[in-house]
Amino acid sequence: MNTASTCILAVICIYLCGMLWIGFHFARSNESAADFYLGGRKLGPFVTAMSAEASDMSSYLLMGLPGVAYLSGVADVGWTVIGLALGTYLNWLLTAQRLRCYTQLTHSFTLPQFFSNRFHDEKNILSSIAAVIIIIFFIPYTASGFAACGKLFSSLFGWDYLTAMRVSAVVIVGYTAAGGFLAASTTDFIQSIVMTIAIVVALVFATVSAGGIGAVMENARALPGYLSFTSSYNDATGAASPYGFLTIISTMAWGLGYFGMPHILLRFMAIKDQTKLTTSRRVASVWVVIAMAVAVLIGLVGKALSGAGAIEKLSGSGAETVIIRIADLLSQHGVLAALMAGLILSGILASTMSTADSQLLAASSSVSQNILQEALHFKLSQKTNMLVARCTVVAIAVLSTLIAENPDSSIFGIVSFAWAGFGAGFGPIVICALFWKRTTMAGALCGMVAGGVAIFVWKFMLKPLGGVFGIYELLPAFIISIVTIVVVSLITKAPDESIIAEFDAAREKAMSNE
Repeated sequence: MNTASTCILAVICIYLCGMLWIGFHFARSNESAADFYLGGRKLGPFVTAMSAEASDMSSYLLMGLPGVAYLSGVADVGWTVIGLALGTYLNWLLTAQRLRCYTQLTHSFTLPQFFSNRFHDEKNILSSIAAVIIIIFFIPYTASGFAACGKLFSSLFGWDYLTAMRVSAVVIVGYTAAGGFLAASTTDFIQSIVMTIAIVVALVFATVSAGGIGAVMENARALPGYLSFTSSYNDATGAASPYGFLTIISTMAWGLGYFGMPHILLRFMAIKDQTKLTTSRRVASVWVVIAMAVAVLIGLVGKALSGAGAIEKLSGSGAETVIIRIADLLSQHGVLAALMAGLILSGILASTMSTADSQLLAASSSVSQNILQEALHFKLSQKTNMLVARCTVVAIAVLSTLIAENPDSSIFGIVSFAWAGFGAGFGPIVICALFWKRTTMAGALCGMVAGGVAIFVWKFMLKPLGGVFGIYELLPAFIISIVTIVVVSLITKAPDESIIAEFDAAREKAMSNE
C-alpha cells in the first residue's frame, strides 16, 4: 500500500472510530424504547435540520446524483433535484409542526404507532401494516447504502467487494444498535458537515484539474442535449434524446416522497422545542439546495475530466464512482492532498451511514414495537425491549447485506424504488391524517395498501409497456392512494367526536407555534 492509500485509509479509520465512539457514548442515555427510537424528544433545531437532511441525502447525493449527471447531463438529474428541493421545503413547512404536536398529543414515538393512535385503532391494524411496508422497502434501501460502501473500498483499494461491504455494515450496526436515535442523530449532524466539506473540496479540485470552468462548459456543450432541460444526452449513442413534459412531471414527483419518509418524519417528531421548527426548516432547505447543486456539478466536471483523459471513461453503474475517481486523482498530489482525499471518501461513507442508521432504527422499531408488542401483544420489560430492539437492528442489517451482495446493482435504481414505496404508501395518509379531519381508519387503511400495491404493479407490470406507462411509479401510485383515502373515507362512517376533538386540539397547538 502506497503513501496516498495509507493516508486515505488513516482518515477513514479515524472517522469510523469516531462514529463508533459516539454510539457507545449515547448507549448510556437510552433508558426506554422511546429514548432508543426517538431520543426522548431532545433534539435542538440545528441537529434536527441537519440530521434530517443527512439521513435523507443517502449515497445518492455523492454517488447517485453525480453518476446520473455524468452519463446523461442536466435534464434527468436537474428535474429530480428541483422536485426534491420543493418536496423538502413543503414537507418542513406543512408537515413538521403538525406532526410534532399530534404525535406528542397521541403519545406516539414511531410513525406506524401514530397512524393507529390517530384513528384510535385499538387492534393496531394500521401500525402492523405500516410496519410491514417499512420492512419491505427499508431493507433494500439500507442495502443500497451497504452497496455504496462496498463499491467505495473495492474501487479505491482493490479490496473484495463483499468483505468491504460487510465490514462497513458492521460499523453502522455497531453505533446504531448501541446508541439508538440520539447516536444516529448526532452522527448524522457530524456527517452532514463532513459531506459538505467533501463535495466542496471535490468540486473545486475537479474543476481546476479539468482546466477551469471554461473547459468544463466547452466539453458539456460539445455533447448533444447535455446541458438542456428538455433533452437528455444518450451516452451509448452520443446523441440527444427528447425529455418531454410528462417525463419532467414524473421526475419532479420525487418530491412527493418526502411526505412518507419515516426516517425524516421522525426528526420532526423528535425536536425539543417545536417553536424552533421554522429555524430548522430554513437551515435544512438551504443546505439541501446547495448540496444537491454541487453534487450535480461534480458529475458534469467529472465528464470533462474523462474527456481530458484525467480519469477513465465511466459507463453504467460505474458512473456512480466518479467522485471516488476524483478523490483518487487528488490523492496523487502529496500527503496533504491524500488526507483531503480521505476526507472526501469519508464524506461518501457519511452520506451512506447517515441514512442507513436511520433506516435501521425505523425498521427495527417496526418489528419490536409495532409488530411484537402492539400487534402480537408480547409483554416485554424495558430491559428486554431494548435487547429486542438492538437484536432487530442486527437482523435487518443481515438481510440488507444479503441483498447488497450484487456489486453491479444501481444505487440510484434501488433508492428510487424504495423512495416510491414510502412516498405512495405513507405520504397520502400523513397528509390526510394531519389536514383532513374527515379521514377515516378504513380510508387510511385502504389508501396505504393501495399505494404500496400500486408501486409494484406499476413498476413491474405497467412500466415495461413504455409510453405513458413509463413514468416514475411514485406519481401514479401517490394519486391512486390519495384518491382511495378520500373515496373510502366519504363512503364510510365519519370519525367519532373524540377523534375530531383530538384533531382540532393538535391543529390549534400547531397553529399557535407557527
